[in-house]
Amino acid sequence: MQWVFEDCRLDLARRELWRDERIVATAPKVFDLLVYLLQNRERVVSRDELIEAVWAGRIVSESTLASHINAVRNAVGDSGRQQRVIRTVARKGIRFVATLRSEPADNLQPPAHSDSPADATADSPALPAKPSIAVLPFVNLSGDPAQDYLVEGVVEDIIAALSHYRWLFVVARNSSFAYKTRVVDVKQIGRELGVRYVLEGSWRKAANRVRLTGQLVDASSGAHHWAGRFESVLDDIFDLQDQITESVVGAIAPQLERAEIERARRTPTASLDAYDYYLRGMAQLHQGSRRSIGEALTNFHSAIDVDAQFSSAYAMAAWCHCWRKVNGWMEDRPNETAEGIRLARRAVEFGRDDAVALTRSGHALGHLAGELREGIALVDRALLLNPNLAAAWFLGAFLRIWCGETDAAIEHLGHAMRLSPLDPELYRMRAGMGLAHLFAEEFDTAASWAEAALRDLPTLLLAVAVLAASDALAGRLAEARQTMEKLRQLDPGLRVSTLRDWLPIHRPENYATIVAGLRIAGLPE
Repeated sequence: MQWVFEDCRLDLARRELWRDERIVATAPKVFDLLVYLLQNRERVVSRDELIEAVWAGRIVSESTLASHINAVRNAVGDSGRQQRVIRTVARKGIRFVATLRSEPADNLQPPAHSDSPADATADSPALPAKPSIAVLPFVNLSGDPAQDYLVEGVVEDIIAALSHYRWLFVVARNSSFAYKTRVVDVKQIGRELGVRYVLEGSWRKAANRVRLTGQLVDASSGAHHWAGRFESVLDDIFDLQDQITESVVGAIAPQLERAEIERARRTPTASLDAYDYYLRGMAQLHQGSRRSIGEALTNFHSAIDVDAQFSSAYAMAAWCHCWRKVNGWMEDRPNETAEGIRLARRAVEFGRDDAVALTRSGHALGHLAGELREGIALVDRALLLNPNLAAAWFLGAFLRIWCGETDAAIEHLGHAMRLSPLDPELYRMRAGMGLAHLFAEEFDTAASWAEAALRDLPTLLLAVAVLAASDALAGRLAEARQTMEKLRQLDPGLRVSTLRDWLPIHRPENYATIVAGLRIAGLPE
C-alpha cells in the first residue's frame, strides 16, 4: 500500500518517498517524521510529541527539530511560506494538511545511481592533522524567507572569524552551505567534509529582537561540547552581525581547544606528534601551578623537537618562563630570562602571521626583555590577524598596565572577558583587572578583582600582592598584614628593593602606589 499526496508517493513497506516519479533521498529521521505526521493527520502534533515519537524522548534541540521539519517540506516540494503539506500552527505544533489517498503498491524501482549523500562516503576526505570544523547554515525559525540573507551573513562572518585561528581547519562556506536544504546526521557530515566538529544553530526574530542558538557537536561521536544562546536588538544589521560573531567565536574557540586537549590526553604517548605535545602543554599551562608550568615547558620543547618551526610552541615555552618570573619560581633568573627571550624571538621569526605566537611572544618580550612598546606592537598585529583572540586582548592589557595606560588596559581586559567568559585563563584576566584598578587608586575594586582571581588560583603571587596593597591603602591593615604573610610564604625573597626586577612598572606614580601599599602591609625593605 502506498500513500499518495500532491505529486508524492510514500511507500511504508519499502521506506521510500517518490516525487515526480523519482525517488527522493531522505534521512531516516526525516522519513519517520513525515510518516508520523501523515499517520496523525487528523490533529495538530506538538513538538514534544514529535520528539518522543521520532527520537524516543532523547534531548533534541529546537534547531534540530526545525531543520528536520524543513527537510520534510523540501522532500515533498513544500516550503515554510506555502505550507501546502506541512502546516505550522503557532504555539501548538505541526499538522499534515495535504489531501491524501491510498493506492496499491506498484513496481517502481529507484534509479540505478542515487544522489543520496550516503553514497559519497567512499571518497570522504581524511581528517586534517589539526582540529577541523564545519559551520552549517543556521536554521531560520522566523518563518520569513526574506531573513535568510541575515542568517547567511552571520554564518559567513563566523566562518571568516574562525578562519583567523591558524591552529584550526575551517571548511569553506560553499562546502558547508551545501547542507542548507539537506538534513544529514552530523556523523555523516563529518565523514563527507572531513571534519571533527560541526557548529549548527538557529535564528529567530520577533519584533525588533533576534535570538540565535548554537551548539558545537563532535562529528565522530555526536557528543555536544557546547550550547549557547545570544539575544540582541536589531538596530544596525552589521553591528548585530559583529556582536553575534564575536560572542559565538569567543565562546566556542576555548571549547574547541578543551575538546582537543581531552583528545590529546587520551592519545597514547608513543604516538604523539608536535600538535599533541602542544595541546598537553596548553592543558598544563592553564592550571598555572609551579609543577604544571614545568610540565608544560617540557611538552612545548617536545613539540619543538618534532617540528623545529612550530611558532606557537616556541611562544608558549617563552611564556612559561614569563609565568615563572611573575610567580617568583625562577631558580636561575639570568639564564632563564635569556632563554625565554630567545624562545620568544624564535616564535616571532617563525610566526609573523600566527596570532597566538605573536601574542605570547610579544608579552614575554615585554616582561622579560623590558621591550614594552615592541611587545604591544606584536600583540596589536596579532589582533589585526585575529580580533577575536581573548589572550591577545588581556596580555596586551598587561603590557599597557606596565606602560601606565591604565584606562586602556581596563577596557581591553573587559573586552577579553566578554569575548571568553568561561576562559581557562580567566583568573589571569581578573588579576590584571585588580592591578589596573590598584594603579587607578580604586582600592576596593582592586581588592575585589584580586580576591576573584585567588578563588581560582590561590597561589597567584601577583593577585596576592595586589590584595595586600589594596587592603593596606584602603585602611584595612589587619587584612593586609594577613595577606602579606601569605605573600611571604609564596616568595620569601621578595623585597621592596626587588619590586622593579619582579614587575616592569614604567610609570613612577604606579610604582609608588604599589610600593606604598606593600610597605604598609609589611613587605621588608
